[in-house]
Amino acid sequence: MTDDERRQDAEASPLRRIDRKTNGEIRPTERLAMNRTGSFDWDLDTRTLDIDEAGLTVFGVDPATFDARPGALLEHLEPAERARLDVTIDEAITGGSNSFSVHFRVPLDDGTTQWTHVQARILRSKDGMAHRIVGVVRDATAEVTHSAFVLDLEKRRQRQTNIVERTTSAMSRAVTVDDVTAALTGPGGLARLGADGLALGLVENSALNIVALSGESLEVLDGFGSGDLDRNLPLADTIRSGRPRFITSLAALARRYPELEPHLGRLGFRAAAYLPLVAQARSLGGMALFYRERTVFNADERILCLGLAAIVAQSLQRAMLFDEEREFATQLQSAMLPPRIQDVEGGEIAVRYHAAWSGRQVGGDWYDVITLPKNRYGLVVGDVQGHDTHAAAIMGQLRIALRAYASEGHPPATVLARASRFLSELDTERFATCTYAQVDLASGTVKVVRAGHLGPLIRHVDGRVGSPQVRGGLPLGTSTDLLDEEYPETRLDLVPGETFVLYTDGLVEEPGADLDAGIDALRNEVSAGPAGAEALADHLSERLWERWGSGDDVALLVLRRSPDVGSSHAPRLHQYIHQADPEGLSDARAIVRQALADWDMAEFADDAELVTGELLVNVLLHTEGGAVLTLEVLPEPVRRIRLSVQDRSSAWPRRRTPGETSTSGRGLLLLDAVATRWGIEPRGEGKAVWCEIGPTPPSATTPPPTLVAE
Repeated sequence: MTDDERRQDAEASPLRRIDRKTNGEIRPTERLAMNRTGSFDWDLDTRTLDIDEAGLTVFGVDPATFDARPGALLEHLEPAERARLDVTIDEAITGGSNSFSVHFRVPLDDGTTQWTHVQARILRSKDGMAHRIVGVVRDATAEVTHSAFVLDLEKRRQRQTNIVERTTSAMSRAVTVDDVTAALTGPGGLARLGADGLALGLVENSALNIVALSGESLEVLDGFGSGDLDRNLPLADTIRSGRPRFITSLAALARRYPELEPHLGRLGFRAAAYLPLVAQARSLGGMALFYRERTVFNADERILCLGLAAIVAQSLQRAMLFDEEREFATQLQSAMLPPRIQDVEGGEIAVRYHAAWSGRQVGGDWYDVITLPKNRYGLVVGDVQGHDTHAAAIMGQLRIALRAYASEGHPPATVLARASRFLSELDTERFATCTYAQVDLASGTVKVVRAGHLGPLIRHVDGRVGSPQVRGGLPLGTSTDLLDEEYPETRLDLVPGETFVLYTDGLVEEPGADLDAGIDALRNEVSAGPAGAEALADHLSERLWERWGSGDDVALLVLRRSPDVGSSHAPRLHQYIHQADPEGLSDARAIVRQALADWDMAEFADDAELVTGELLVNVLLHTEGGAVLTLEVLPEPVRRIRLSVQDRSSAWPRRRTPGETSTSGRGLLLLDAVATRWGIEPRGEGKAVWCEIGPTPPSATTPPPTLVAE
């Protein structure tokens, strides 16, 4: 070894630096370090290793048996550790590095494992080839163990932080008590809490009510624990005392609470935390968290459980307050609406009101059914601007005023004009929208007016749903302020079996969607829903209001005119054909053909379909409204078809002889040629053209109709 190499070797050895710095005198503390730290000099050319006695002690090798072979130090290492050490050294040498550092485990004679740290310097010649490695080797067990402990502690703290953050996030989105229980027991609920099982009990009227159970095997406690708060059970005991209980011995738990003992064997848990739920000095209930693997609760884990209980308690307190406020708002609104809807002759009416889930924010939506003179009914659905008690108060006053004006027998336009004037005279800047309809169920006549509100829907007997064009005026209050109290009246015809639907915008306003899309969805649900008014109202509430949420109030009114289907021997159908419906004529012809096939009278279908088209075209072209088609079977004295088309025009058609090039005037000629009997008769404000198709009844003659115009 040259002098330069000896000098480098001395500089690379910490032990030798210690000797030189202290003039060869080693302090007691340094002697301890020497016993755990050694140095080595590895000659790569001769493949020999010079290591001091302290270094051999670190490796657990007897100095008397060491033969300077590097492999002798590594023979008793685990293969994986030996391979990792070899890879680290080879990569440092071949990669041109001047040093390397590596930790590995060394098995000791007593069966324990020692963490060993090697830190070395690679000496290279001028051509870059490595020829020596010098360095230190030391026992790093205490250091690594401490580092692992700190890492494990950090992991546990991070896990606890995640549990708190996830639970807080889930509880922040819970609005009602049901939302809180769903967040605790739903998908991911137990994982958020870091538990394997959960039981939640609430104090209600000095009694304990178990409202939630979650976790495998906890079904054995279903129905157990609810009842008297004085029972000797752990959750009730925790609630009464207000002190948490951390259970790590189920045997001790059974001895303390004998009533629980029969159930413990089937639970499959090893530990439990019973936690009181207290918010603002009010005991709300208790929560039990169950664990399968845990056997102890250290200080951090106890603090975590108490923190979770505080989060749940605060969420429950907020949710209970919301539920109370919502119940108050719902009762207040319901008290302002009719307590019941009277039965109506000739039809069925169903109403629904759904309050928005927004605490004390009472809405201004309302409905009403008013009995009118001459066996008519007034139907009202409206919405006062705003969602507060002021809106509800205005709604109550406006509803009473509108009912009074309608009961006096005024026409619909006058009723809304006076209601608008009444609202304008109140000390408020609020306006209201409204749709009001007067219905005569005997004739099917419906007179509708709108004040800035959505128009009605009509479901026909074949399931189609129409949106009749109802002219409208300005909202109530606004129209008076702007000196425009005109509310044009639109007349509709409701044939037997058809359904009339009024609603407020909360039923069709889907968050983030266009209003037209909501109306289309309502039309589809009205078409697909059941026939009865009550069943249809429930269907619409379930499919729309509950699906789209609770951001707005909903008032819904459904009127169905009683169907007139005749009897099995004399069936009957009615169909309304709107003048503005381009498909109404073809639909009516198809309905007539299908009905006759269903009634085993298909042989008359061609004639009946031809007459249907001619009569309807005459109405749709020469009158200002739609038509009501009635098709029925006359069983006596012979089975035949009677077809009638009713319109609102007082002008009667007349027979005439068309020229060869005429494009009209042949309708009555066709009717006369096809029908066995036909005629015209007055119907209310209009007329009906009828005909019979089939065998001529005995002694029947066709009365000459009085024809005045076409």
